[in-house]
Amino acid sequence: MLNDPVDLSQVRRALVIKLRHHGDVLLASPVFSALRAAAPHVEIDALVYHDTREMLSLHPAISQLHTIDRGWKKLGPLGQLRAEWGLLSRLKARGYDLVVTLTEHNRGAWLVRLLKPRWSVGPHGPYGRFFKKSFSRRYLQVPGNRRHTIEIHLDALRRIGVYPAEAQRELTLVPGANAEETLRAKLAERGLEAGRYILVHPTSRWSFKSWPADRMAALIDALTARGETVVLSAAPSREELAMVADIESRLARPVASLAGLLSLKELAAAIDQASLYIGVDSVPMHIASAMKTPCVALFGPSGDIEWGPWQVPHRVVTEPMPCRPCGNAGCGGGWQSECLQRIPVARVLAAVDALQKET
Repeated sequence: MLNDPVDLSQVRRALVIKLRHHGDVLLASPVFSALRAAAPHVEIDALVYHDTREMLSLHPAISQLHTIDRGWKKLGPLGQLRAEWGLLSRLKARGYDLVVTLTEHNRGAWLVRLLKPRWSVGPHGPYGRFFKKSFSRRYLQVPGNRRHTIEIHLDALRRIGVYPAEAQRELTLVPGANAEETLRAKLAERGLEAGRYILVHPTSRWSFKSWPADRMAALIDALTARGETVVLSAAPSREELAMVADIESRLARPVASLAGLLSLKELAAAIDQASLYIGVDSVPMHIASAMKTPCVALFGPSGDIEWGPWQVPHRVVTEPMPCRPCGNAGCGGGWQSECLQRIPVARVLAAVDALQKET
């Protein structure tokens, strides 16, 4: 395994692979910006799961966005083989000189073997014997909530001799003109003005990361009692909409809701237009960082150093318990997190006050 830097002047095309969830993909966006800044002549492509593509679509540093549809598994063995072969053919046609994979996933190692780039870099992980020498370089990782995920991603570039400047480490998410236009219409329907509302996204696809509904309702009531305009948002899943309905049923005063009504790009536009974002460790919190919207984030079992807000005015609210961050799906795996349930409303409200004074 080589230790010398990659000669980027010899690279024409590069592929960056990130096969994870939405937030993970968005946190990989600085890799494209930093690589483009170091080698403006290189065409940089991305490979992600199809459902996460909007995290990177319209990124100015990405030439082509390739996707893997998790639904291919439903096509049957022959249908899945055709879909996979079609993807491989498209990737091979690009003739990549450099492949960077940001996930400990054997698919990345397989693709490096099949695409045969001159240079390749992947994370140092528990690959099997067959994949042990798939990459020409492997980058080390710092585990245990001691380094932000963005910096870990950028370590892949550092491993090949690219050292990103601070400005190149920013998250990039482009809502696009269509999303901005449709969002404007939805705000107007509810009598909302850009820059004059707090967006509260109380849910996560992982319910063990969510603050209890009664406390979120109490926080919203405290905000509206002093004249703040609050807008609710949530993903269109049955579980998340049920939690929003529970919160709304407890409110002393009704608030506007866009829950279940926004695409990911529209959500980005809505967060961009908010004066403040309040939520938990979830994709919208990362979107707030990308849109430079000040945010208050509640963290329970997940690590706030590893996953917290990035390069944006913020406050992280946690409960000082010796077991957090444990990374578990709730206490004992029971999908309820005491470290979140114990966070008092007053502490979150104080975080809001401090952030509003600062910004």
